[in-house]
Amino acid sequence: MPYVENQIVHDADAHIVEMPDCLDPYFDPGMLEVYHEARNQEREFRARMAPLIEMGAFDKWAAKHDDPEFRAGADENVHRRKMYEALGAFRAGDRPHVLDLQGYASQLIFTSLCLRNFDFDKGPNMDLAYASARAHNRMMVDYCSVDRRLLPTAYIPIADMKRTVTEARYAIELGAKALMIPAHPPATHSHAHIDLEPLWAMAQEAGLPIVFHIAGTELPQGYKFTGRANVNDTVSGGDGDHNSLGLIAIPHPILLTLSALMFDGVMCKFPKLKFGVIELGASWLPSLMKLLDSSVLAFSRHEERLRQLSATPSEIIRRQVRVTPYPTDDTGWIIANSGPEICMYSSDYPHPEGGTDPMKRFRASMEAANLPQATFDAFLRENYIDMMGEGLAPDLRYPKHLVAA
Repeated sequence: MPYVENQIVHDADAHIVEMPDCLDPYFDPGMLEVYHEARNQEREFRARMAPLIEMGAFDKWAAKHDDPEFRAGADENVHRRKMYEALGAFRAGDRPHVLDLQGYASQLIFTSLCLRNFDFDKGPNMDLAYASARAHNRMMVDYCSVDRRLLPTAYIPIADMKRTVTEARYAIELGAKALMIPAHPPATHSHAHIDLEPLWAMAQEAGLPIVFHIAGTELPQGYKFTGRANVNDTVSGGDGDHNSLGLIAIPHPILLTLSALMFDGVMCKFPKLKFGVIELGASWLPSLMKLLDSSVLAFSRHEERLRQLSATPSEIIRRQVRVTPYPTDDTGWIIANSGPEICMYSSDYPHPEGGTDPMKRFRASMEAANLPQATFDAFLRENYIDMMGEGLAPDLRYPKHLVAA
């Protein structure tokens, strides 16, 4: 029996968990060696990956998925096996069956290993930043080509704004269904820089969302030094190592980025463009909406840009921003205090952060908040369908076979 039955649910966050050589076949000539050299020079990458490679862990995981006995237990453990042990984590051919087991109408698919490529957008080698993004986008579209329900997310660096437009155009023509950009701005310009307007125009015209996704925890180093034991204890997850203080730091970049896109008029100039905030939590959402409105009240007399907004910031957020709460967030409270149009369901499969029963957590929180069924339906599918736009084919939006006759 599928995990989700007799209802239409779209999953706004799922992942592949790649092998270390996943991008090798997809690089343009001449850049593969540069990529591996840059990766091998990174201390964090070496610390995480080199021991696994040395002990042959990746070969062992691949062998597990060839073992008939291991595969025989895959169906009953679809949400218990995580990362490389999960069915379909790195073998595209297994993923349609996983989707059947889960019962989701579609999944927006993100990378795991290549989230670390976001760092290349900080420089100094822009050739590497854009070559690795292109290789990633080819890999994602190829992986998702096995099933139309799998919607590939392309990564678009924004440091070199002329290349950004070229790369976005290539990704759309390739078949990407969402364009992911880094939540952090480069040192040289804001997300709201006027020279990025061709990117927003292109995405709006194509009917595809701009999405942000967690790419590790940006916790300033100073917080690690307290003179106390255990302050650096972490839990390893699909997007890096985290701890309680790091969790608080995760949404900080997106708060500023959404505010910049709001105040500098990007959202108003492109009113049909949707922005997805994926795996960055949502407990911050009601407060941000209040803070944005308060900022306009406080500064609109002094700032012309604020007087040009077409609506209050909170109304614009409801119109254009869609967010995935964590299963551990109080999703019912968040929706009750922000509006029914924003939050979306996500499983984070096969990362451990998603847990073994995300639907149970979300449902319990929303029932505790006494939210109506229409709001729950919006959470499960309507807000996702609205965000994905043309990225989700019409026949995939409300599949009749997923609903009991």
